[in-house]
Amino acid sequence: MDNPSPFTLCRIPLEDEQISSFYHITSKECFWPILHTFPTYFNVNNANWKIFEEVNKLFAMAACAEAAEGATVWVHDYNLWLAPGYIRAERPDLKIAFFHHTPFPGNDVFAILPWREQILESLLCCDVVGFHIPRYTENFARAATTLVGAKRGPKVLVDKKFIEVGTALSEGTVTSHLEHNGRTIQLLSSPVGTSPDLIQELCWSPSVESHGELIVQDTKKGRKLILSASRVDYTKGNEELLLAFERLLERRNDLHGQVVLMLACVAAASGMKIYEDTQRSIEEMAGRINGRFSQIDWVPIRFSTRRIPYDEMIAWFCHADVCWITPLRDGLNLVAKEYAAARRNRGGVLVLSEFTGASVVLDGAVLTNPYSNRRMDEAIESALEMDEDEQRDRMSRMTDAVESYTVSDWAEEQISGLSPSTLQ
Repeated sequence: MDNPSPFTLCRIPLEDEQISSFYHITSKECFWPILHTFPTYFNVNNANWKIFEEVNKLFAMAACAEAAEGATVWVHDYNLWLAPGYIRAERPDLKIAFFHHTPFPGNDVFAILPWREQILESLLCCDVVGFHIPRYTENFARAATTLVGAKRGPKVLVDKKFIEVGTALSEGTVTSHLEHNGRTIQLLSSPVGTSPDLIQELCWSPSVESHGELIVQDTKKGRKLILSASRVDYTKGNEELLLAFERLLERRNDLHGQVVLMLACVAAASGMKIYEDTQRSIEEMAGRINGRFSQIDWVPIRFSTRRIPYDEMIAWFCHADVCWITPLRDGLNLVAKEYAAARRNRGGVLVLSEFTGASVVLDGAVLTNPYSNRRMDEAIESALEMDEDEQRDRMSRMTDAVESYTVSDWAEEQISGLSPSTLQ
């Protein structure tokens, strides 16, 4: 997979009503809060399950029409939960892999979904179902066994790339496969990788160096730079992070004028009220903190809701002394991995929520609990005070982890699960 072949894109036309119902309502108002264990945000009243089924069937039939005899169909994420079932019914000759990019919640939370059996039965039509980390795999296995009666295969030790103990999402063993309706479904725990070679090449590109010069001149100005990059979303912990930064400035007068936070927070799509409310709260909070602490020559928070081009983001990685990533829940978090990839042979500190999938693969991050003021305060203080030797030691371990398991390794591991030696 080092030299990917050209691919053909097949577009599936959808009506405005289908897009709104399928994505903005059913996916984002029903599934998203359940997957991220925010059941109080769950809203089923406006969901149109018939449209969700309809759209999934359109994708499934398009895949069936394109696939050769015995081909592999790789389905991605919860928006297409029902596609495997439709594909299996239409084309039993096909091999089906599914990868779940979000967390998979505990059984008691997943069971809130009124369509839970149909979702699980569809996923159990796959040959391989993949998740970022063993915890999500175990949650899925438990849901499948207790809600639809799948049989659990033996547990095996987790792969050496995972931290087995000591974090909120650690697991020491993981279910290898499930059996259901005469089928064996392989379960894989494979955290999506990055392209570290590309990132490190970009670090020295003229474009990134040009962006870096502007960052040094306009933002950093000899100060310590803290970077936080995410989306406007109630799961991302942006408000908790801003409150922690405010407490830092309240405690540490010596940091006034000496540290700056760059909060890159991509705005949500328009028309989704809960995200608009979240964005308004973040903007008001950042404005209030700047109003309290700004000086003539220093504004503590730089805030951006625009989508930052990739080469510019790499420049921010290159110049950030601290990368502060503290979601309340996140399937993986590629920003954390990309920061580590960009810091080869450099210092820098990654402060990372232990409720991200990345927390069990990035040994060397300063882990924190975004639900705890004390833990958040301790983590950012530790990051700002850490000496260069410890920074380099921690960053070296994280960079090694990122380089040893790239996006190509991830794809190969997922597809290799479909080989005859693993399928029964």
